[in-house]
Amino acid sequence: MKKIIIAAGLLLITLTAEAQVKTPQPSPKSDVTQVVGLTEVHIEYSRPSSKGRTIFGDLVPFGKTWRTGANGNTVVTFSEDVKIGGKDLPKGSYSLFTVPKADSWDVIFYKDTNNWGLPAEWNENKVVLRTTAKPENLNRNVETLTIAVNNISNDSGSLEISWEKTLVAVKFDVPTQKTAMASIESTLSGPSGDDYFASAQYYYQSNGDMNKALTWVNAAIEKSKGDAPFWYLRQKSLIQSKLGDKKGAIETAKLSLAAAEKANNADYVKMNKDSIAEWSKK
Repeated sequence: MKKIIIAAGLLLITLTAEAQVKTPQPSPKSDVTQVVGLTEVHIEYSRPSSKGRTIFGDLVPFGKTWRTGANGNTVVTFSEDVKIGGKDLPKGSYSLFTVPKADSWDVIFYKDTNNWGLPAEWNENKVVLRTTAKPENLNRNVETLTIAVNNISNDSGSLEISWEKTLVAVKFDVPTQKTAMASIESTLSGPSGDDYFASAQYYYQSNGDMNKALTWVNAAIEKSKGDAPFWYLRQKSLIQSKLGDKKGAIETAKLSLAAAEKANNADYVKMNKDSIAEWSKK
């Protein structure tokens, strides 16, 4: 009897867990990603609908800060630094707040993105950028709040907020030329020190050609221009040891040891001391 009761209880728990009611959200969440030039713009927001209500000047009062969405913060993320109205906005994620008015809107990029609606206490120090935009009257009705990126070129785009018969566009400039030139220069200058190091490390760990591994780790060290990281030097000593060059391995391990001691990295200090002791016996 006891077993039957337990089994029935487990069945009830299972059915309860599976019987969660699912209904449509009144303000469904939207996730928008748009690339402008070489900058990725990501928008996360919840989309309320008009449902016959008057929005601006009523549901959303003029002159008061608006969450610009529903539920949690509307969050806009830029993968690169951008310019808005001639002002710099560093890459990162920001809450989007606005102050709608009949003839102009304040558009605010706010550092704290973890609020449910407006912050409990507004902190002006968290306002990273504030700009103004002129609202436009639409000849059509937008039932559901829409935030999108439009008017895209290689160098700019517009963050557009539209609802009811109002459209507000905030132009932003992206550093496409700067990003492209940096990418070109980096690519044409050849592999980085980390690229060479990763190649050497892989060959060492997979028992590949140790002579190639040594060439690549030496190239990584050369790229560091006299300030090689202790992990580069550690890897070289291991490769030298595998090639049978114990004397060279000890000399390199001593360099790695000194650099690790300077960086206060106890793990590499111990590894180098242990290896030096081991290789000195042979």
